[in-house]
Amino acid sequence: MAATSAVVALMAGCATPGGNAELRPCQLAQTFKTQVTATVELNYLLYLPEDYGKPNKEWPLMLFLHGAGERGDNLDMVAKHGPLKVIREGKPLPFVIVAPQCPLLESWPNAVQIAALSALLDDIAARYRTDADRIYVTGLSMGGFGTWKLAEEFPHRFAAIAPICGKGDPARAESIKDLPIWVFHGAKDPVVPLKNSQDMVDALKKCGSDVKFTIYPEAQHDSWTETYNNPALYDWFLQHKRGVRP
Repeated sequence: MAATSAVVALMAGCATPGGNAELRPCQLAQTFKTQVTATVELNYLLYLPEDYGKPNKEWPLMLFLHGAGERGDNLDMVAKHGPLKVIREGKPLPFVIVAPQCPLLESWPNAVQIAALSALLDDIAARYRTDADRIYVTGLSMGGFGTWKLAEEFPHRFAAIAPICGKGDPARAESIKDLPIWVFHGAKDPVVPLKNSQDMVDALKKCGSDVKFTIYPEAQHDSWTETYNNPALYDWFLQHKRGVRP
């Protein structure tokens, strides 16, 4: 009881803003709110389809997010995997593709990078003939994490997403349950466990999502080569417009 009285006496002596109480050691719950502006610079590769110059045509826009191994300042690394690699191998794709490079010490799921990616899409949409209702996002490994995060932050912006060996937040599955999603993962992935994708898919299904899930039984971390080499992925993207089910 004596200890309780001591605590009461201590709290009673805490000063409040504008108050006259004697200052004594205490803990007060306070809130501070401000707006912080960050300047972010992203280098990126941009692909325009062969027929881009045709008048009165808007093109679907694909954002590709690379993995952790392609970070840095060598922009050519962005085409090491993914859609740009497919194009360089002689298979043109009917999308405007923007492929930014993450700075060396950053990560796509970082809040600042997510905001930068959204701003980059705004800039591309303003300067190129793209269809606002056909914006797609796909990425591998760290880019898979970024794909989930971007969709969770801006659930109504995209027409479809395809995260590869990534991880989302199951607690936010409700916000993207109506978004067309095709998930890919290798069953023997030693870097990003299959469970990360499985947990997200399970959470989405509980919300009523018709999410697609492809597991490669023998694949380890590289579940992206087979995925991006599959024409069915690009056909699937093109079936979807924002807010419209095929």
